[in-house]
Amino acid sequence: MSDAWRQRLAEARLDRQQTRRWRTRQIVAAGTLDFAGNDYLGLAQDPRVREAQAEGARRYGAGAGASHLVSGHLAVHEALENALARWTGRERALLFSTGYMANLGVLQALANADTAIFQDRLNHASLLDGATLSGARSRRFHHRDAHDLNRLLTRSECPHKLVVSDGVFSMDGDVADIATLAQVSQQHRAWLMIDDAHGVGVLGDDGSGCVGTPWGSAEVPVLVGTLGKALGTAGAFVAGDAALIEHITQFARSYVYTTAQPPSIAAATLQALEIVKGEPEHRDHLNANIAYFCREALQLGLPLSTSTTPIQPLLLGSEARTLSWSATLAKHGLQVGAIRPPTVAKGEARLRITLSACHTRCDIDRLLAGLKLCQQEEARCHAHPHNA
Repeated sequence: MSDAWRQRLAEARLDRQQTRRWRTRQIVAAGTLDFAGNDYLGLAQDPRVREAQAEGARRYGAGAGASHLVSGHLAVHEALENALARWTGRERALLFSTGYMANLGVLQALANADTAIFQDRLNHASLLDGATLSGARSRRFHHRDAHDLNRLLTRSECPHKLVVSDGVFSMDGDVADIATLAQVSQQHRAWLMIDDAHGVGVLGDDGSGCVGTPWGSAEVPVLVGTLGKALGTAGAFVAGDAALIEHITQFARSYVYTTAQPPSIAAATLQALEIVKGEPEHRDHLNANIAYFCREALQLGLPLSTSTTPIQPLLLGSEARTLSWSATLAKHGLQVGAIRPPTVAKGEARLRITLSACHTRCDIDRLLAGLKLCQQEEARCHAHPHNA
């Protein structure tokens, strides 16, 4: 490696470390309680889903072996796409290997220099990157602010307008106002794209998400969902009218030029989907866990947001404070995400607590006890700063 490259990497590393933003991977120790992942319904460990994946591998092999447009599109992929389309009330659905690839592919396929994209300020990085990749003109409206969106749309003279929003915002846990977004978009002849990664499987009477069946393709022409969160497997899909899906199939480079999802994953997802549709008690248990945690956390005076979803951020402000709380929890066998800039804005570092249907009341009490300990340690440090 040349000296110039060594210096560039070293400077980037030093900057991240000095600002407490350097990330490290850790192997989760046995017995650790996970309050950081997105397995909201506990389906990743469901014996039926695990067996469906194993049987899928025995039947179809370990991998698809080719892209969907060559020889990698198997009967199990087709069955999953059809099931996802029915579940979301759309004509067609298209599988992608990851949610990031889905958002990149959809935006790159739909938008170009003659397109104006309008994104919520707190949208996921994959949506922002997809807009950049497309070459479209991109503006960001204030978070969940329909008036600001309307103002930006009114000023735009682009022939093709695309409004893009998360369904459930991944770092805050709040939910987009789909009805208002659809109304404003239609008023300006714009298409609406919703990435419902954290809503699919969790929200809606049938678990089909914050968009689901109440709003069809006329209101939300482009619907993206992931399979690696509430459904417990991996991959993603985009759902919509047949013309949209055909267009994305032809023009989304992240779909055309990659190996298809392993067929065993598709088989496991079909089983997970049947559980989500047929066993609403998992969502009921999850919602009870959310209500219990919020009630108890507020009694402790913890800095909760107003989220009613499994994503429960504790807004701590500084990176140092967030890392300190996370380290204390880790010492007590509790894994919680420490979210810092650039993932969130400066001064908005937080613990991102995620709840699951597989958590017991005792699990949540253990988390609450750990958070109370964080409060107590912080109070002692403030009372005796020289001993900190």
